[in-house]
Amino acid sequence: MREGYRRGFVAEAFAAVVAITIVAALTSAAGASAQGRRSTPFAGPKANTGHVTLSGTSGSLVLTLSDDFKAPDAPDPHWQVVDSGGRVYLLQKLTVKATLGEKMHRTITLPAYISDVARVQFWCAYAEVVLGEASFDSRSTN
Repeated sequence: MREGYRRGFVAEAFAAVVAITIVAALTSAAGASAQGRRSTPFAGPKANTGHVTLSGTSGSLVLTLSDDFKAPDAPDPHWQVVDSGGRVYLLQKLTVKATLGEKMHRTITLPAYISDVARVQFWCAYAEVVLGEASFDSRSTN
């Protein structure tokens, strides 16, 4: 009787250790995803400073420009995202005129239908040209 009790205790202890290990692994993976991925520096004829960070929080993807990013000198720059399948998504305008000058949208939450990001571009809707782009390492995923 005493032997069966020990086997049951060992099996339960082992199951608890496995469960804790799985929870810890999932938590660290979620934390790494929330920290974000950093892109290559922007390169292009008008947008060629800074980089962008992609982070995931609560099931949504967020793009954030670095502090050293300067808005391209163009009449109508917009955020544009290219996913790993090559699909292009034209998003909101980068700068908007405010009462006291222009305001730049340095952060953008991507719509739910965009599941991954391979490249971030700034697109001039007036001239219909890419002003600059930054890409993410294809080995890391979100």
